Amino acid sequence: MFGLKLVIGNKRYSSWSLRPWLLMTHFGIPFEEVLVMLDTSEFKPTVLTYSPSGKVPCLVDGDIHVHETLAIVEYLAELFPEKPIWPRDRAARALARALSNEMHAGFQGLRSACPMNLRRQFPFKDRGPAATADVARIVAAWRDARARFGASGPYLFGAFSAADAMFAPVVTRLDTYSWPVAADTRAYMDAVLTNSAFLAWKAGADAETAIIAADEVED
Repeated sequence: MFGLKLVIGNKRYSSWSLRPWLLMTHFGIPFEEVLVMLDTSEFKPTVLTYSPSGKVPCLVDGDIHVHETLAIVEYLAELFPEKPIWPRDRAARALARALSNEMHAGFQGLRSACPMNLRRQFPFKDRGPAATADVARIVAAWRDARARFGASGPYLFGAFSAADAMFAPVVTRLDTYSWPVAADTRAYMDAVLTNSAFLAWKAGADAETAIIAADEVED
């Protein structure tokens, strides 16, 4: 019997659900998955029984219900201090938290133009100036983190951390929409896309049959 429950939406489309699921799976934190299908009449009333926001994800630990992804990440970091959810080095940890907050609050241009969609592969095309500017900032942030703190491994801060979980849906977007990137950026993306926890999520996404029309953009 698991002590933690993680309430999530469709694995093909729910970018916010991917983040804590990936983090918990990568670090071997046991949890019960509660999947509530998006874009259905049951979604809102069901999720409201877990989360006051009526949105996924939500982490349930007994009587404690934690909504909002970064709050879940911080809760897990406190609950499992032995796991390097955040980098151990203070300077690296500060940057990891700053970038994760930037991801949480920003990049709306890319999110709107390129919804997460793990069932499709699109040829590259111009997705607009806002998305292009977002990608430029994201790639610059990744490159800076890797240059300063990533020498020990393939992820942003060497070893996998919460920052990689936060940016994982962006990695899938750049891959799904065939965004042209430099070799160093592609190498980081490949590290995330071949992570065993991500591959487990992707297998679940591939098994889903539901289609959400709003997230099916034109080629």
